[in-house]
Amino acid sequence: MTSPRIAIAGAGIGGLTCARVLQLHGFENVTVFERESSPEARQQGGTIDLHADSGQEAVRAAGLFEQWRALARFEGQEQRKVDHATAALIEHEPAEGDFRPEIDRGQLRRLLLDSLTPGTVAWGQGIDSAKPGEVTFLDGSTSTFDLVIGADGAWSRVRQALSPAVPLYTGVMFVETRHDNDERLLDLTGQGTMVADGGGLMIWSQRNSGDHIRAYACMRADEDWKPSNADLMELYAGWHPSLLAFLEGELIHRPLYSLPAPHTWEHTPGVTLLGDAAHLQPPLGVGANLAMQDAAELALAIAADGVRDGVRAYESVMVPRSVSFAERTNPALLEMVPERPVRV
Repeated sequence: MTSPRIAIAGAGIGGLTCARVLQLHGFENVTVFERESSPEARQQGGTIDLHADSGQEAVRAAGLFEQWRALARFEGQEQRKVDHATAALIEHEPAEGDFRPEIDRGQLRRLLLDSLTPGTVAWGQGIDSAKPGEVTFLDGSTSTFDLVIGADGAWSRVRQALSPAVPLYTGVMFVETRHDNDERLLDLTGQGTMVADGGGLMIWSQRNSGDHIRAYACMRADEDWKPSNADLMELYAGWHPSLLAFLEGELIHRPLYSLPAPHTWEHTPGVTLLGDAAHLQPPLGVGANLAMQDAAELALAIAADGVRDGVRAYESVMVPRSVSFAERTNPALLEMVPERPVRV
């Protein structure tokens, strides 16, 4: 029998996991379409923790568990909370066990890319729109497939074939900074994650590989607000100087968006979604794990039951699971970053 033609929109970790598991099960006509020109077109984000019951199971399904373990930072499970005014350690969760070790997103993506049949990813060929069994590329050309999988993230073009839903601003702004080999900040962050909060503001830092730190100032703010370093220093007045050092350097403004919950759609043969395209949620530690879990379960369902029945079986599990998470994570974000007495 001819292997079905499957198009995957997006070469993030969800799309690549799906392609890898499909190829392991003999699906030869799988193509991942990615609008970026190469794997090095942009940085791939910070560190992510893979959970034993989701992300790690997806890595197992992809046949990459031992390779992942060799890269994973088990010490990255450490969590620290410090007082915002004194920087004194007030809570500490040491790194124990292997439930959720960390790995840089770029390292995980490279591991998945290297596992695929050469030529699987069509770089610089983004999908502009889709309908069941057909995609239109950015250059206006079209092509038909037995299945189109939207793994194209928050602003998914494939989602439009199934749902009119669009991401909505949560009211929470993250402002990212990056720091290399800064002993002050490394000591404060520890081996994993550090958080400090007070007065409706938060600073959250994560240690990545190579003594690199990504830090985030978190607050309620207007969607289009773009603070300067001076603005942040004024906003965080009264915080300990060692914490204010996280706010130095180039600023990357990241307003947070989520899809309305519940986000559901009628099953439609020939097209489906996974990851943020299906259930964009706040970055509270579940998004990457859900994307990989979705991807592996979709591929395994297709391998077991064929494209038509496999997709239906996958959606019957994925959609209610994602709704359950979204109904918890959206309120949790607003609880984590509450309104301040004076709004920006």
